[in-house]
Amino acid sequence: MFMKRRDFLKAVAVSVGALIVGCGPKDEENVDPNNINNEPNNTNGTNNADQCEEVLEPGAQFFPQSVASGDPTPATVILWTRVQDGAGDLDLELQVALDEEFTQRLALGDDGCGMVLTAGAGYDNCVKVRLTDLDPATRYFYRFIYEKDGTRYTSNVGRTQTAPAADADVAATFAFVSCQDFTGKYFNTYKQLVKDDDIEFVVHLGDYVYETTGDPQFQMTTPERTVSFRDSGDAIIFNQGTDNEFYAASSLSNYRDLYRTYRSDDWLQRAHERYPFIVIWDDHEYSDDCYGATATYFDGAQDELDETRRKNANQAWFEYMPVDYLDAPDFQYDPSVPYGDDIRIYRDIRWGQHAHLVMTDLRSYRADHVIPEDLFPGELLMTQAELEAAMGELPAWADPYVDVATHDGGLYATVMTDAADTVGYPASAIAGNLSVSYINAVVAAVNETLPADMQVPLIDPATVTDAGLTAWSLGKRTPTGSLGSRYFVIDVPFAVWATSQYEATSGASEQALGADQEAWFLDTMRSSDATWKVWGNEFTLTQRAIDLRSLAAVVGEAFANQYLLSAEDWDGQRNRRDDLIAELADVGNVVAITGDIHAFFAGTPFVRSDTSQRIIEFVTGAVSSTSMKQLLINTAASDPALSAAGAVTLAEQIQNFLFGLSRPNPPLAYARVDHAGYAKIECDGAALHCTFHQLDEDAVATDVPQADLDMMFETKRFRVDAGAADLFSDVGGSEKRWDPDTAAWV
Repeated sequence: MFMKRRDFLKAVAVSVGALIVGCGPKDEENVDPNNINNEPNNTNGTNNADQCEEVLEPGAQFFPQSVASGDPTPATVILWTRVQDGAGDLDLELQVALDEEFTQRLALGDDGCGMVLTAGAGYDNCVKVRLTDLDPATRYFYRFIYEKDGTRYTSNVGRTQTAPAADADVAATFAFVSCQDFTGKYFNTYKQLVKDDDIEFVVHLGDYVYETTGDPQFQMTTPERTVSFRDSGDAIIFNQGTDNEFYAASSLSNYRDLYRTYRSDDWLQRAHERYPFIVIWDDHEYSDDCYGATATYFDGAQDELDETRRKNANQAWFEYMPVDYLDAPDFQYDPSVPYGDDIRIYRDIRWGQHAHLVMTDLRSYRADHVIPEDLFPGELLMTQAELEAAMGELPAWADPYVDVATHDGGLYATVMTDAADTVGYPASAIAGNLSVSYINAVVAAVNETLPADMQVPLIDPATVTDAGLTAWSLGKRTPTGSLGSRYFVIDVPFAVWATSQYEATSGASEQALGADQEAWFLDTMRSSDATWKVWGNEFTLTQRAIDLRSLAAVVGEAFANQYLLSAEDWDGQRNRRDDLIAELADVGNVVAITGDIHAFFAGTPFVRSDTSQRIIEFVTGAVSSTSMKQLLINTAASDPALSAAGAVTLAEQIQNFLFGLSRPNPPLAYARVDHAGYAKIECDGAALHCTFHQLDEDAVATDVPQADLDMMFETKRFRVDAGAADLFSDVGGSEKRWDPDTAAWV
């Protein structure tokens, strides 16, 4: 049998015809050498139907990542597979049917029984097919066939379905997931999810893979669940020669190995075989806490901008994800295109009258963190006059500062310059006005190395006339580091500094979406006539602060502040968040679905000055990654200052601190910080329901039998009525509404 060959340079467009009433051999058509994509025609076969019947052998060994589908519209869907059998390009055949047994086969293009595609070695032998001319709201089955030595081997059968027409008055039901670490963890979440036949599609909000092979901060390797790189010499190595040695992906081969390994999991495969996915990336598809092409492993101690590495990550993602480019269906990934223009993944997908998914990319275009990791802790950011002008008065937390070159005859300039190499900051930073708190911290450390009669006296803050906003005021304690930068930032001083920078840069300091994407995002939201505008948002909008001011006797005066747990996400871009929420509140019926944080949250993010300008947010826990609670415990235990202040004990109680007596988080209605799982949305013209399916984190480390999972998952259900940004749930046996003004269920 001869069929036209399709080179894989993009998602090959294949038109689906009517039910096959007969098919048989056809002469191979001449191929136009100038038509590199060899677009098919839509012609049905007409020969003997018996020739469509054939013997197919199970071929899982040739399809080690099985099959997947994604980005369904009323007329199209992407199909994906990867074939493995030695080196070089490999030919595959695609078959599509209306039933799982393939008794109702559909004609594909001009090839009645199936269509041959080329799985190019240049794309890791992955194939993407864009089925077109499909019927809306229809379920389809598909399989790929590989022939070897005269035997035809079939992939597992995939099931997918198209979206309803945009004017169809039907409910939408979908799951959303994020953060699936393979290393030492099991995908029990997917074992439970695939039981649900009501789910029509799955939204994946990022961290589909983790770029590291066993980071001891959050990954525990096991013989059964480990990631290794074929070319480890191309990877970034950490803790070399120690028991904690691990790698981070860098080369294209490394990133491909991640997807090969993760997609070898049986239950992730079954989820992809069962539902079309709509996928966006977060940070770990490239590098933890990245912004653009810049990684953050070394917290400012070295330049981590690496556009080649970023493009390697982008290409592997493009190869393995069943993603469509509806406004550019001919898109193909070209690694020679400069970073920034190489790929665009933000897009929107409509599901009937009532659901419009708008998927954003919050990593590719974002600015550096508002507090850089290498910000010198002693740096004066706002003078006393500037701080008073910003706040109307001098706050109690203002940090005294002195001109280090002249204070006490330059004594402290000498001490700090001499200590520069030991402490880890550049000697050039010891100039001008510096924080007295930081000067004293360095001097105290130096004094520990000196005999009593040579120790340098600390500066008495009471003798200093000027106080302002310093890096120390923000919680920055080390010359390079994530604490006081991306994490554990002192709330009020940070708000003052961030606002001043936002105004000074006309918003550029908090750019998460990039100007073009932000304009597209708001235009798409404003113009949508769907009941529910669902924002596929990578990281958390709802504030997460903890108030330790009443615990000075426990944590010490130095830590008796209100902190933002993270300034890496929207809590670190609160001015931009306010602007966006104000716009979205006017749109109405906006619900953000979020991942990233490894915890379940439900809340009503609002403009800080006006709680009536708000939207709804649901945050899902991780599929399998270490929980937010455990990550906080790990961080506290690894930092000597935090550990000495009792931060491990505080981290263990993080759930209670989020709902402290001072009500530090008025938008936050619900939290579960120690569970994995997924969330499910059901929405129609009247209401949107969200159900959290929550699994204790301990169960993620075990391969739990599927039959045992029902009793292990807990559920929590919420409701939002169309036309009002109010969150309802069963609380204490009765339905209540979350009131952000009182931070209580009423």
